[in-house]
Amino acid sequence: MPQMTPAEARVIDPVLTEIARGYRPEGHVGLQLAPEVRVGQRGGKMIQFGKEAFRIYDTARAPGTRIPELQLGYGANTYALVDHALQAKVPVEHLEEARAVPNVDLAARAVRVVQDIMFQRLEFDLATAVRDPTRYDSNHKQVLSGTSQWSDYSASTPTKDVRAWAEVIRSSIGRRPNTMVMGAAVFAALAEHPVILDRMKYTTRDSVTADILAQLFGIQKVLVGEAVYESGGQMVDMWGKDVILAYTIPASLADQGAPTFAYTYRLNDRPLVGGGWLDRDTNSWKYPVHDAFQPLVVGADAGFLAQNVVA
Repeated sequence: MPQMTPAEARVIDPVLTEIARGYRPEGHVGLQLAPEVRVGQRGGKMIQFGKEAFRIYDTARAPGTRIPELQLGYGANTYALVDHALQAKVPVEHLEEARAVPNVDLAARAVRVVQDIMFQRLEFDLATAVRDPTRYDSNHKQVLSGTSQWSDYSASTPTKDVRAWAEVIRSSIGRRPNTMVMGAAVFAALAEHPVILDRMKYTTRDSVTADILAQLFGIQKVLVGEAVYESGGQMVDMWGKDVILAYTIPASLADQGAPTFAYTYRLNDRPLVGGGWLDRDTNSWKYPVHDAFQPLVVGADAGFLAQNVVA
């Protein structure tokens, strides 16, 4: 059976790029906490809003006098995208065998595997950024210990805690948080917590879900970070035992002047699958996947970090 020609490889590249851009692995929640901001260059000013919208301005104006101006939108801090690249490798022999089987596309499958790894990196960078306590002031973070941890079913008060943390955000930005991200261990503890189970009696569900928690906590969206990574031979939860509460909005609404917690800056045409090329030393087609991104906390006042929520 003939090998794929360079012309065929060039045709498949745009198709693989569309697959790469539309692909989203299960269990990753970071981009819902820090939505994408598409940018045309690798460095620039971050979208940030200060306290301007909360001030009381003297808007009264006499006829013929100059109209006061207010500028919103970009702060002094900058972003700097990090480039990432990884190649998908497909041996020619595998391509030849797959062509004899309908609906088998090894190149697309290989790109999806690479995208899994790319998203693993993005989720890790994002979780690391928002779980960094140095990004928050003392009023917007708390470390739980002892009986205050939600794994202590006899004394802890998760609903009361969430209400208090939400109030901290509201008092800072005038909006209540609409998103909560918790580690898988936190969700597991809440699913057995007597306070939660008692309030479950007023629902029609038989088991605790993220949607149920959203209703009980009064949060629009509750997300459970299921992603894990390998470190020193051990599997580690990316989102640990923490809870992040935040008010966050899509980048498309950023120009409305609303505060938001975090964004993920990403280059406009990424991810991009580069030109497939034949590596004759290994007799394999290779498809380089390129990406460029940087997750950033742009408004820590719009978030709250609770650490060690369970033992």
